[in-house]
Amino acid sequence: MSGLDMQVAQKVLDSQPFSGLVGARITAFGGGAATLEVDIRQELQQQNGFVHGGVLSYAADNSITFAAGTTLGPAVLTGGFSIQYIRPATGRTLIARATVVHTGRRQAVVRCDLFAAADDGAEALCAVAQGTVLSARTQ
Repeated sequence: MSGLDMQVAQKVLDSQPFSGLVGARITAFGGGAATLEVDIRQELQQQNGFVHGGVLSYAADNSITFAAGTTLGPAVLTGGFSIQYIRPATGRTLIARATVVHTGRRQAVVRCDLFAAADDGAEALCAVAQGTVLSARTQ
């Protein structure tokens, strides 16, 4: 049991200055999963009007780490992750849904699907990421 709940998770996210800068929020948390959402706005886009790849990477990294925190506990660090961009992200909201694939004693492997949601709520898959999260607990 991680000892974390949705309210504590949101406080942790709110304590991250960069998360505040992009306006991230946690909309689901627990049971080996976490969902992070970011409203798409002009400041987060690249020159062609698509969400910047760095914003997608941020959302993947953070949702992966939060999902792992539900199984490993609150003291976790990203060990590494990869992301594959499928299509440009446009719309109203960027949604990063992360799910733990496997948890061991000291690390978790997590998958994240990133969607761009349109005004009507329709979601388009725009990237897929996978990461390894390490427990930062002292041994």
